[in-house]
Amino acid sequence: MHHTHYHRPSTVAEVVGLLGQHGDDKIIAGGQSLLPFVKLGMAAPEGYIDLSGVGELQGIKVEGNALRIGAMTTHSTVAASADVKRLIPALADLAGHIGDRAVRNRGTIGGSLAHSDPAACYPAAVLGLGATIHTNTRAIAADDYFKGLFETALGAGEIVTAVSFPQPQKAAWVKFKQPASRFSIVGVFVAQTAHGVRVAVTGAGACVFRVKALEDKLNAKWAPESCDGVTVSADGLNNDIHGSAEYRAHLIPVLAKRAVAQAG
Repeated sequence: MHHTHYHRPSTVAEVVGLLGQHGDDKIIAGGQSLLPFVKLGMAAPEGYIDLSGVGELQGIKVEGNALRIGAMTTHSTVAASADVKRLIPALADLAGHIGDRAVRNRGTIGGSLAHSDPAACYPAAVLGLGATIHTNTRAIAADDYFKGLFETALGAGEIVTAVSFPQPQKAAWVKFKQPASRFSIVGVFVAQTAHGVRVAVTGAGACVFRVKALEDKLNAKWAPESCDGVTVSADGLNNDIHGSAEYRAHLIPVLAKRAVAQAG
């Protein structure tokens, strides 16, 4: 029988201290990614460090023309937030279509980003908006955060505490979902920002990535037809029962076009 232990700290400092004492423990946020891994035998932690009691990790704040969202804020809270709907409606739309109602009421933005599932939705918004991931030790630009399959820039003893999203001029999210899991077979987040257009794709590769060819075309002319004729290489893209690499490559500019049209 596998024996585990459980901790429920109340501050980030306590979390970091526990990580130093129990290196094999897993942090649990909403549990919507970790617990299925445990059930499938893909993870067998010695123990769990539950973040649900850490109040400083929750909530949404407006900071000028940006939103700062605590790591333990649930998807449903983001989707329902009047501030998110006002400043970045595409982010509220994305959060409102993650998984099902049970997942949205338990899953958290910090948990999603720490897990970095290749088909998760939030990474597309984070990369597409040029967000900043805050940890207990530093701030990490979105372009530097996602490293590969379930791999991020987080180091030992480092946890996500919040995410800051700058307000875009325009943005939209379109997902071609797998109907049973609601994960993205391909999802595309487009944003017209103060520093140019960003196009982020999830579900197609080992982790979320940007598509420069689409960004260049949309920087030249922000219009749906700018996505026409753009080809994306299938090399290195995911190839599984839900869709071939070539199919995913074809979907990227198609969904980008729909997203630009939706953004207006």
